[in-house]
Amino acid sequence: MEQDTTSPAAIEVVNHGRVPVGLRPSARLYCFWVLSIAARVIDRCVPDSLLRFYMNLLDKRVPPKVISAIIRSHVSYIPQRFVTLGIIALDEYVPDTVANSRKVCAVLAGLGKYIPDEAIPPGSEERWENVKLRFHVPTLIIRGRPEGPAGD
Repeated sequence: MEQDTTSPAAIEVVNHGRVPVGLRPSARLYCFWVLSIAARVIDRCVPDSLLRFYMNLLDKRVPPKVISAIIRSHVSYIPQRFVTLGIIALDEYVPDTVANSRKVCAVLAGLGKYIPDEAIPPGSEERWENVKLRFHVPTLIIRGRPEGPAGD
């Protein structure tokens, strides 16, 4: 009796649930290889001063309210499936060599902290928390207008 290896459930069982349907092990290995090389190039070629300049430019010159407003206005244009696939890719396909790269983590954390929780599709919250822990993404506290009397 032969096993059915064409159904999505069978493919997930064969691959131990780690590789989404349709992605061959050779493609996963290729992704690991490309991302690892990209992380090494960033670590060696991008100076710390350039990284600090752009991160400080974003954090100090652009108010968090403006960034949050821009992201919230554009969230409706991004398909939920695309967001889910991006979170899965960050959670499953990024090798540990990339996750351990100080500069890559700094960029992902600097950009990821502005993503509001309502932009995360239902069912992807656990993976998003894994991504936040893996890449050290902080939670941005100032999201909107502060509550309190307007006359103070």
